[in-house]
Amino acid sequence: MSFDLTSEQRAFRDVMHNFVDERIAPNAARYDRDQVYPQDSFNACVEMELPSLGVPEAYGGAGADMVTQAIMAEELARGCASTSVTLLISKLGMLPIMNFASEEIKHQYLPRIANGEIQASYCLSEADAGSDVAAMRCRAVRDGDDYILNGSKYWITNVGVSETYTVFASTNQEARSHGITCFLVEKDWGVQFPKHEDKLGLRASPTGEVVFNDVRVPASHRIGAEGEGFKIAMHTLDRSRPTIGAQAVGIAQASIDYAAQYMKGRKAFGAPIADLQGLRFMLADMAIRTEAARALVYRACATIDAGDPENQLTYLGAAAKSFASDTAMSVSTDAVQLLGGYGFTKEFPVERFMRDAKITQIYEGTNQVQRVVISKYLLK
Repeated sequence: MSFDLTSEQRAFRDVMHNFVDERIAPNAARYDRDQVYPQDSFNACVEMELPSLGVPEAYGGAGADMVTQAIMAEELARGCASTSVTLLISKLGMLPIMNFASEEIKHQYLPRIANGEIQASYCLSEADAGSDVAAMRCRAVRDGDDYILNGSKYWITNVGVSETYTVFASTNQEARSHGITCFLVEKDWGVQFPKHEDKLGLRASPTGEVVFNDVRVPASHRIGAEGEGFKIAMHTLDRSRPTIGAQAVGIAQASIDYAAQYMKGRKAFGAPIADLQGLRFMLADMAIRTEAARALVYRACATIDAGDPENQLTYLGAAAKSFASDTAMSVSTDAVQLLGGYGFTKEFPVERFMRDAKITQIYEGTNQVQRVVISKYLLK
């Protein structure tokens, strides 16, 4: 299996690089400071038809391969991690639709996601059910041709902005994970958003609570059969975790780029600090780890594109996500160190890179959970 980019992928990477430098990165500090949804940046992405990349051609999308989607995620995160996750979350919310929904539901929602008309969120975690998904309390009870949904979801990305919410709820609490069912819920059906979080990083990406009080969901909007929700959730996360790794790689690359530029201009002891071997070696180690993370992300994405022929995706996705996010955290921290006191101020972007990197170690499964997944694969 080759991991070299094709000529088309390299050309796309170059276009994305210039686009991010011109249209995305200049807005990042302002959106982070004001904790405001990056609407201008999202609009620019729609102009570039980026929301269509992850949607199959049959439903109005571009049907891009996963490596190309990883390139998009990395480049966007290099300029603004909040904008990157805004694009990724709709793909996450729609993956259960693409893989398990009826053709009617696919045709109803996927074209609108592809053209940027609507966005989607993924509602799995709860206040007391994060890593232990089977402990969820959100319930759905059948009532004729509908389900009545009650409960709440927490740590939901794009809360209030998204028009659709892919919700996992228990239809049989005694069965725990075997009693979870997946639904597609529209915001206008009575979904409430009582709380938004004031976060350390990704401050331009709204995160908060989603509440369902007797929300009536048509049975036609059940995704898969009753009791298949846990399987759908895990199938989805296997295919989304590599792009979280790509986001982390983008944050790491931004840290390297800025630190290298700073080192060439900053002088100490009568010469640029780039001449100091200890600092040069720090930068080299940052680049080594980032390049390794990028290769692992591409490997996981290529496995998705190949259809997971050796049943390694769960393992590779967990490895890519955890290694890349650990790398982003260490590399961005080193970038702050290389800038010294300036790195600790908001006048320079590396402190934002460090804050944004942290969440990549936590969401879509903490890196501790990823190690559980990896060790389970190795010891099966």
